[in-house]
Amino acid sequence: MKRIFILGASGFIGNALYKELCSYFDTHGTYHTANDFFESNHQFHHFDMEYENVEILLENLRPDVIISSLRGSFDAQVETHFSIINYLLKYDKKLIFLSSANVFDAFTNYPSYEYDKTLSQSVYGRFKIKIENALLRLPNHQYNILRLPMVFGKGSPRIKEIKTVIDLGEPLEVFPNVVINATEIQKLTQQVHYIINRSRQGVFHLGSTDLVHQRDFILDICEGLGFDSPLFKNVYDSNYDRFLAVLPKDNKLPKNLHISIQQVVKASTKL
Repeated sequence: MKRIFILGASGFIGNALYKELCSYFDTHGTYHTANDFFESNHQFHHFDMEYENVEILLENLRPDVIISSLRGSFDAQVETHFSIINYLLKYDKKLIFLSSANVFDAFTNYPSYEYDKTLSQSVYGRFKIKIENALLRLPNHQYNILRLPMVFGKGSPRIKEIKTVIDLGEPLEVFPNVVINATEIQKLTQQVHYIINRSRQGVFHLGSTDLVHQRDFILDICEGLGFDSPLFKNVYDSNYDRFLAVLPKDNKLPKNLHISIQQVVKASTKL
């Protein structure tokens, strides 16, 4: 049985991946903030990347597949991922790195595909690119780079934020000229499960197959949550449509693993 090790398994995405995979693989994960559940579950291991080196955990657990869904200090994440790369090379194992559409945020005129050149104006995007570039030097079978758009889902941090802002009577900041795609957490975990099962290699773009203006998408989310007339603050950073979307062209998944914007809305707002 493959041993899976999820870095950041106490977070929203990492924990959903743990729940998806733990019945099929010997699945372990890390947590940072202590609580009774994680401390009593022997599959979870405390890890503070700012003060600890991940090499100790890797040597003790010897995972076959590492999934990185870490959050926190960019410098600490970079150092952690370079330690992981050393482990991959030493034992011929694999890393699945959850990256972001922001690695393309300097490009505005079209959606981005798997092997397009990355270029970012944001600190976050450049940090993701630094780790991606290190992984791209590895043999293909030793990594997956999964570029994600915004991840929604029932109880997701983004849905909670929308509800909180509306409940406070504050306007939601929206971008009428930004064209995006999105995804939903349950579909994402199924996609990752498939990639592991089939030993797929390379770079994947795991967003919805269709695109939408960001304001229209947020409006649909609000209406699905029962907020018929949300207060919006429209932000225009361009006179023209600007794309921040990741679409697949070379590495496509089966149709049953595709998702549409309306499916994202429905899954994120269902009771």
